[in-house]
Amino acid sequence: MIRLLARFLRPYAGLILAVVALQLIQTLAALFLPSLNATIIDDGVAKQDYGVIWGYGAIMLGVSVVQMAGQIGATWCAVKAAMSLGRDLRQAIFNQALSYSSREVAKFGAPSLITRNTNDVQQLQQFSMMTMVMILSAPLTMIGGVVMALREDVGLSWLILVAVIALGAVIGVLVSQMTPLFKLMQDRIDNINRVLREQITGLRVIRAFVREPTEAERFDVANHELADTAISVGIRMQTMFPVVFLILNLSSVAVMWFGAFRISEGHLEVGQLTAYLAYITQILMSVMMATMMLMIGPRAAVSAGRIQEVLDTKSSVVPTGNPVAELPRRSDVSFANVAFRYPGAEKPVVRELSFHARLGQMTGIIGSTGSGKTTLVSMIPRLFDATEGSVFVDGVDVRKLDPQMLWSKIGYIPQKPYLFTGTVASNLRMGKEDATDDELWEALEVAQARDFVEKMPGQLESEISQGGTNVSGGQRQRLAIARALVRKPEIYVFDDAFSALDVATDAALRAALAKVTKDAAVIVVAQRISTIRHAEQIIVLEGGLIVGIGTHEELVSSCETYAEIVESQFKAEEAA
Repeated sequence: MIRLLARFLRPYAGLILAVVALQLIQTLAALFLPSLNATIIDDGVAKQDYGVIWGYGAIMLGVSVVQMAGQIGATWCAVKAAMSLGRDLRQAIFNQALSYSSREVAKFGAPSLITRNTNDVQQLQQFSMMTMVMILSAPLTMIGGVVMALREDVGLSWLILVAVIALGAVIGVLVSQMTPLFKLMQDRIDNINRVLREQITGLRVIRAFVREPTEAERFDVANHELADTAISVGIRMQTMFPVVFLILNLSSVAVMWFGAFRISEGHLEVGQLTAYLAYITQILMSVMMATMMLMIGPRAAVSAGRIQEVLDTKSSVVPTGNPVAELPRRSDVSFANVAFRYPGAEKPVVRELSFHARLGQMTGIIGSTGSGKTTLVSMIPRLFDATEGSVFVDGVDVRKLDPQMLWSKIGYIPQKPYLFTGTVASNLRMGKEDATDDELWEALEVAQARDFVEKMPGQLESEISQGGTNVSGGQRQRLAIARALVRKPEIYVFDDAFSALDVATDAALRAALAKVTKDAAVIVVAQRISTIRHAEQIIVLEGGLIVGIGTHEELVSSCETYAEIVESQFKAEEAA
């Protein structure tokens, strides 16, 4: 945690130094007030000297103003530094997550990444702010209070020692119990976020299968687990404060009791006893402030470890030292003995993949569920990197290409198209920021989306909700296709992007696509034979292996797997 805070608070060293200086001023002011008060009691009140009372009273008022100004200034600087720390941490986690490949995102999980960028950052913000506001003044007050108390009377010093040892023992026991509970609490926050996210995302599926009671029970279990852990932490935290105040009050009573004997013996004056009582209160209050830090410290340390884990995890897809920034000619795609294995998996998902997707041709990829189709096309834009072999674009290994240049040449439409909160136009312009309205309408027309966009209230400026939930699945797919078309890339990758379209719309879209993609390499993953039937090259996958490459007519007679797929989708005479 110290390393993480030092790294991100370094730019705000000036603010932290200001906090230290202002805390020092307000602490010194607080330490002098009881001594001034003792002087007023012993020299002013006892002797009825109103000049001393008014003079020292004015000094006390001035010191109080200085103390207040120091505390306000220190708090302002601490809050500014802590909020800046939170901003920088969130930005760093977000940028790191953006650099991740699909492998790292799957490792952490979206709910955990969200929790780390919100709740965990908030814990560090709170810890750093309270550290600057409280913990810097606590040791100063404690040390200064001890010195000033001994200055007033050495005979009562053993009371300070007993009170501090008692507080330290109680706090040590409680904090040792809370540390593992704080880690468990963060894990359970991850869990409740995961369950809630799954239920919101899969609401239609839950309702379709009448699983509301089951899912409500699952959320209830996760909720109660978090609540039980929080209650366990809360009980220990709330136990700490009564114990602190009990020791504080017992110490005050002891000071008054034993101080009375020393006054009667002539070793102590009333004003000195009052000052001593104020100093022991300051000492124990500073211990209590340190206690508050010890309560949030373990949780902040857990959060810092979780954040550091994200920042230390490097993407498995990394650019080379001297990336190729330009390609000599228009792009085509080829695979050379490619295999991909997930970490910890017994065998590769795909292996021995070798084929060439040429410019001006459509390459169709078909196979049963789980045969590795999505994994194959994900290696082209480097969502994954091949664990064996190489993927080439224009004859250059994609691992040697500048990632920005590579992505600029690819129009990728994923299996589950996602639209962002905004408008139709803002979503389409993600493909090309400076695209004109005419270019957007042209892309919509090719994607067979112009008709329904024209019927929307604001047309291009119509609102799109998060994930595109206010449009149908087929409309979402067509808008995602239009977004790729706006870019006019050299490589089109359609990962089962026509699955939500009816047969007529599918046919019309493919016919329109053929005209605008005639100079590009087009790779289409499909479930329907009709989608790729006219492709110049069809690749058949089975169990992660290529079991057939050729045209539709060639594969019907030469590839058993393809023939079975055809037979399951068409009548015998249509297959012929």
